[in-house]
Amino acid sequence: MEAIPTLLAVITITFFLLRLAPGGPFADERDLSPQAQAAMEAHYGLDQPLVMQYFRYLGNLARGDLGPSFRYPTRTVNEIIVDHFPVSLELGAWGLLVALSLGLGAGLLAAAYRQRPQDHTIMTLAMVGICLPTFVLGPFLVYIFSLQLGWFNVGGWSHWSDRILPGFVLGSFFAAYVARLTRNGVGESVLMDYYRTALAKGLSKRQALWKHALKPGILPTIAFLGPAAAGLLTGSFVVESVFNIPGLGQQFINAAFGRDFTVVTGLVILYAVLILFFNLTVDFLQALLDPKLRES
Repeated sequence: MEAIPTLLAVITITFFLLRLAPGGPFADERDLSPQAQAAMEAHYGLDQPLVMQYFRYLGNLARGDLGPSFRYPTRTVNEIIVDHFPVSLELGAWGLLVALSLGLGAGLLAAAYRQRPQDHTIMTLAMVGICLPTFVLGPFLVYIFSLQLGWFNVGGWSHWSDRILPGFVLGSFFAAYVARLTRNGVGESVLMDYYRTALAKGLSKRQALWKHALKPGILPTIAFLGPAAAGLLTGSFVVESVFNIPGLGQQFINAAFGRDFTVVTGLVILYAVLILFFNLTVDFLQALLDPKLRES
């Protein structure tokens, strides 16, 4: 029930902030005369009082209509999302795969060798991954693997190999967090009596780790997956710009610079809905793994 008021607050704040900011979608059109600009604003209803624009937008939104794009007169916001969202979704999926595979593997290995050189090495690399921003890592990898070695294209989204570098850059930051959370959570589990009892009964360290320490120790990591999944989609803005990927990230940046109110608002609504969905999914996963949460 809290999702609807939260979503309404996001819509309201975004709507009024964009329209109260100086300038407008047609302010930079030098070829437009004042009369033509006024006619364009009247065509899109921008000459009406702001409150009327707001309630008209809510009415259209209730029907699933996000409105027309101001910068692309022949296209609607719905069409832009349908065309470009699959690219951002695929990029986010690759990033999530990298984050989970690298992060879980590194975190489990560090937990198995707690307070040993392997643990310190992995946690140091994880800290580097957290501190290294994507707008630095992306161009660095492009320079090494694309310009110097020629293994990958500099940018684009036409070949399967075009997914490797952007997916790694996007997922490496979250892989570092997953590794630290997994190491801490599972590391606490290996100190419990049930884990030591499993080892005393003859299970190998890997079997005891997998069967007895992973399930309770992975809960903090699962709780992080909701914000991480949302961050993978919103974080793709920078990655899409670095690698020239035709996803929603580039559309959002172009719309923000071009003051395309409807596109910016529509994309903010889309990401807000996705964040709420991811958080709800994570709550269900936690309830499945934790009997206390399931009972509550």
